[in-house]
Parts: sequence; structure tokens; C-alpha cells
Amino acid sequence: MDELDARLQRIGQHHFRAKFRLRGRDRAVVDLRGIATVRKHAEDLIAARLAPAEPRNDGRQTPYRGHPVFVAQHATATCCRTCLARWQDIPAGRALADAERSYVVEAICRWIVGQYTPKLPPT
Repeated sequence: MDELDARLQRIGQHHFRAKFRLRGRDRAVVDLRGIATVRKHAEDLIAARLAPAEPRNDGRQTPYRGHPVFVAQHATATCCRTCLARWQDIPAGRALADAERSYVVEAICRWIVGQYTPKLPPT
């Protein structure tokens, strides 16, 4: 387990973040389009909605449903700059660097892929 997996596991234990699951239409998007297309969507959405130094409607820019990336953003605490600062140690007030954008997209995609992997109880 690497650092990102450990962080996502810790975030997933928070009572608000733990209730997010990939269901219905959001899951169907991944089934139909595939994770590669969803990753591209994540890259585009992060670039437009989260990467600027002061995103429009920060704190309210990410819907709770309508696309698997939106659900994953809430589940991984990558939904706004406040959550990025609090949970991911990425400070607000400046544009995201390319490496930070890649990190956010990777966190989102790992969570989505994890929704397809059965969770085994600890041994």
C-alpha cells in the first residue's frame, strides 16, 4: 500500500466521506465509457473547476452526482480547495501545479477503480 492508498483509506473512514458509493447512472458511465475516458473527464474537470488559484464558486463547485468524477471527488476530499488543503495537504490560494493535478486525478481514478474491487475483511 503506497501513501496515496493509505490516505484514501483514512479519508474513507470519515463519516461524511464513507457514505459515497458509485451507483446507478454514475457506475454505468464507467461501465460504458471505461476508466481511460473517465480519467480524461477527470483531467478536464479538475483543470476547469479546481486547478485555478481561486476557482469560481469554491466550496460549491462540485455537484454530488451526475458524473462518477463528482462522486469520487467528494469521496476522496478533492472536491474544493478547502478540502484539498485539509485532507491532501495541497494549499489553497495558488493554481495547482501539474504534479498536483495529476495527483488529484490519480486519487479520483483509484477510488473509482476501488469501487469495483470487493473489499475483503482484514485477516
